[in-house]
Amino acid sequence: NNVDCTVNILEVMVELGLKNDPLVYASSSSVYGNNVKTPFQETDRVEDPASLYAATKRSDELIAHTYFNLHNITSIGLRFFTVYGPYGRPDMAPWIFTDKISNGKSIRVFNHGKSQRDFTYVDDIVQGVIHSLFVNTGQPELVNLGNGRPVVLADFVRIVEESVGKKANIESVGMQKGDVPLTYADISKARWLLGYNPSTPIEEGIKNFVTWFKEHDASRYRMPS
Repeated sequence: NNVDCTVNILEVMVELGLKNDPLVYASSSSVYGNNVKTPFQETDRVEDPASLYAATKRSDELIAHTYFNLHNITSIGLRFFTVYGPYGRPDMAPWIFTDKISNGKSIRVFNHGKSQRDFTYVDDIVQGVIHSLFVNTGQPELVNLGNGRPVVLADFVRIVEESVGKKANIESVGMQKGDVPLTYADISKARWLLGYNPSTPIEEGIKNFVTWFKEHDASRYRMPS
């Protein structure tokens, strides 16, 4: 439970008097919900979540801010944008598409392939996380960690096909409930505050992921449908 765990960690920090360094925690691009302004900036209003998950992540941000007001505990909430790469989650599109295309199974492509995602390679995300450990502004901060270059879902499928070496059997369907048509990170704050500099294009990142997937026979970790 995102909310309970966040409160528990902050309560431990209060009890132990841990106020010298900020709490660095994972938020999510999902907090932007049905935001139509692009690119998404940390100062945008985020009061229209598209999913319960998004609501819990926004709750985490507000709770962290409240603990600053009550106990002077600083924090840095990192809003991750569609993280992918080796050892990624088997319930995410890169894993599912690679698995099904490799094994000749059909894939469901939501919003008829027109959605766009700001896919961010795991190495770039790790860079941002590590850099955030050396920052303390003395107040709560929210920072986008994305690639800053949205990819159309249909193009993403094509890139996976090229890396796998097989064509996909596509089942084109409408928008999934709780989903949004676009994510797009403004990473200017991450650049100046964290020295963040994502450098992995989607073609290279997917090639790396597919190589890992094949070397580790990752289809055996497939989630039951």
